[in-house]
Amino acid sequence: MTLTKKLNRRDFLRVTALTGGGLVLGFNFFSSCSPKDGDNQQFDLNAFVKIDTNGRVTLMNPNPEIGQGVKTSLPMLVAEELDVDWKDIQVEQAGLDTDRYSRQIAGGSGSVRESWDSFRQVGATARQMLINAAAVVWGISADECITEKGVVVNSNSGKKLGYGELVEQAAVMDVPQDVVVKQKKDFRIIGKRIGNIDNQAIVTGKQKYGVDTRTEGMRYATIIRPEAFGQRLESFDDTAAKAMPGIEQILRFDDKIAILGQSTWHVWQAAEKINPVWNDAGAMESTTDYQKKIKDILDKNPEGEAHRKDGNVQRAIATGAKVISSNYEAPFLAHNTMEPMNFFAHVTADAAELHGPIQTPERTRTRLAEILEIPEEKISIMLTRMGGGFGRRLMSDFVEEAALVSKLAGGIPVNVIWSREQDMGGGFYRPMYSYRYKAAIDENNKLVGWHHRSVGVNSGAASQDSFPAGAIPNFQVDSHEYKSAVTTAPWRAPTHNFVAFTEQSFIDEIAHSIGKDPVVLRLEMLEDVKKNPSGKISYDPDRFAGVIKKAAEVAGWGKTKETNVFQGFAAHFSFETYVAEVAEVLKQPDGKLKIKKVYCVADCGTIVNLSGAETQLEGGIIDGIGHAMYAELTLTRGKPDQTNFNNYRMIRLGEVPDVEVHFIDNEEKPTGLGEPGLPPAGPAVANAVFAASGVRLKTQPFVKSGLFA
Repeated sequence: MTLTKKLNRRDFLRVTALTGGGLVLGFNFFSSCSPKDGDNQQFDLNAFVKIDTNGRVTLMNPNPEIGQGVKTSLPMLVAEELDVDWKDIQVEQAGLDTDRYSRQIAGGSGSVRESWDSFRQVGATARQMLINAAAVVWGISADECITEKGVVVNSNSGKKLGYGELVEQAAVMDVPQDVVVKQKKDFRIIGKRIGNIDNQAIVTGKQKYGVDTRTEGMRYATIIRPEAFGQRLESFDDTAAKAMPGIEQILRFDDKIAILGQSTWHVWQAAEKINPVWNDAGAMESTTDYQKKIKDILDKNPEGEAHRKDGNVQRAIATGAKVISSNYEAPFLAHNTMEPMNFFAHVTADAAELHGPIQTPERTRTRLAEILEIPEEKISIMLTRMGGGFGRRLMSDFVEEAALVSKLAGGIPVNVIWSREQDMGGGFYRPMYSYRYKAAIDENNKLVGWHHRSVGVNSGAASQDSFPAGAIPNFQVDSHEYKSAVTTAPWRAPTHNFVAFTEQSFIDEIAHSIGKDPVVLRLEMLEDVKKNPSGKISYDPDRFAGVIKKAAEVAGWGKTKETNVFQGFAAHFSFETYVAEVAEVLKQPDGKLKIKKVYCVADCGTIVNLSGAETQLEGGIIDGIGHAMYAELTLTRGKPDQTNFNNYRMIRLGEVPDVEVHFIDNEEKPTGLGEPGLPPAGPAVANAVFAASGVRLKTQPFVKSGLFA
């Protein structure tokens, strides 16, 4: 494969002297984003490779590390093409710097997918520069040089020069215009099982998170927020709190109260001594209100707003030999990041310095510039490794609060740290949803009509171009939003996290209703897509069928199992990745069910880090099962009823099933993996429960069914 770009040397190569000797070679990464206007097709600068005279190679990770493994997988792309030994690599986390790095975001399972070409190209370019430098030193053609693990070898004489010996010569030479990247068969690092670069620091407690930020003069802060959505702050009495030791300032901003002091213990204790008076200024809705209003929308607006309409669904349903209908419901979910929500801010009159865990640093900086009235170039954000995010840290409210508190407190450095109760009670939630399906079956037991209607709180949840779109001639998708004061936001695998449960459960219902194997039905539908597709589709039916067949094979689908083991099947396409899962539930002597094992097959194109890919899918499956089984956040008069893990149920270690992961081997470009493992997990379990008990689970959390041990 040859990648050719016209480069402006001034912008492509930056050379900086290292203290104690050596050079920094800074390379433009060719972003997959649109090139800038200007001479020679200049592209955004995205990353740096550092090579010192001792041959030490340091690679920068520009993207936020949220546990998805980009701090390991992205440098692997560069290291592969640079041809260095992975054990000789050091990786550093970059701060927000959009002059150098074009894509600095953790979301949408997009880091590797978006960086595949550009990161490999920069590694290959660096390697070619070092080869060219060696050729000059030896007075031979570059074609007579090869590389191996950080050295350039003269293929005629066998002489070797380490990369560190060549950087100074490389820095004064022209940048190669045509770069050849490796083919898959030549990979030495990509596709291997590489341990996460931070593993040692994490397990030894040395890893620094945002919550660990310390600076001279820093104060800790907590913020009292309205207890319920729709409330406004009327007044408060801080007399007792101000008199407590360790408390230095108490400030009001918006409808919030900030308490600053010498430790989190001091400020949290003081918060309990403040008696805020709240006014009910909004609708003060409860979960029962949402349920009624969502049902009213589904009942009173049968036509709805069609997001997709193929054929004539109403006629297909009116004339169908059989009509199957079903409703599915999902509750609000909290993100519950394991590292407490936090951010450090030091805002002075004309600048701001911030440190902490944020998935969207660039967008946050823009927002801060508006709020603080400070130019963006005067705002720095250092990205710390995140102890989980799941979408919560896509929002910037907690960063904005920290910045405002620092500013209002007189420009002192502060670290605002949330308690679990504050996070669960005043955060953003996965919306409540309700879905209603109807399917029409003709006299030949063929699925000929599909009507999918959904309502979400502050969010629609339609997936109009995904399977089974394209497989059914009469196909309609309607999506509605119910507007509310409760704050909602993306939650891991947004939209897909619930639509997969409903679609895959309903297909299972249809299969059993017409006496067809659920796997066979899916494969027949995909054959229909290939032969006679109806409208636009966003997936490849052959790749989709590939994961379905492989999952059925590795799980022994349709083959004799132990008499008390029952299987359920689900498959879903999200973030450009195809995933099929088979869940097994064990029916115990007392009749109670236990989730025993999940088989997973994914087609995510070329695997970059096998270890990271496996753990992403395993984590997604466990997360998906845990939330489908146990999690629910309810509200009473605008106030969340759940406040901590004692009443917000999460999956426990002893409840985690075995997970077996397989991949489809191909040469497609890598796609997303941080989220796609989660969506099929819930429906696979629900379908296995139906096989074991005859009970169709249509409402989450499943544990309320009383079927489980």
